[in-house]
Amino acid sequence: MNKVILMGRLTRDPEVRYSQGESPMAIARYTLAVDRRFNRNNDEQTADFIGCVAFGRAGEFAEKYFRKGTKVAITGRIQTGSYTNKDGVKVYTTDVVVEEQEFAESKNSNAGVEGGFSGGSRAPEPSGAGDGFMNIPDGIDEELPFN
Repeated sequence: MNKVILMGRLTRDPEVRYSQGESPMAIARYTLAVDRRFNRNNDEQTADFIGCVAFGRAGEFAEKYFRKGTKVAITGRIQTGSYTNKDGVKVYTTDVVVEEQEFAESKNSNAGVEGGFSGGSRAPEPSGAGDGFMNIPDGIDEELPFN
């Protein structure tokens, strides 16, 4: 079984490209800084920097909402590969292919983090009763937009 679960902060804004063809697909690449559970030096926190790639709608979501410093939780699978660079040297790669991704904290708790939701495009904020849920008006005849 090839299953990865990670939680960490983006080291920079996602880099998004679109594939060529009739129906272009978003390909978002980002790096997560994931704290190590245990460290050898008790005085310093260490982290691993893990490359992630999200395709399609997940890539579009990352492009729209993820910013440097955003804390996210992802699930996916490890994918390895290799290529020969322009100097003729074979380079080996390891990435996590994202299957699911979500915010790991509210945007209010991320306000102090550099690059957190302080600017740029934001996820829509629900207007509600303060309990974290959006009020749904009575008499809605159409289907709710859940997948």
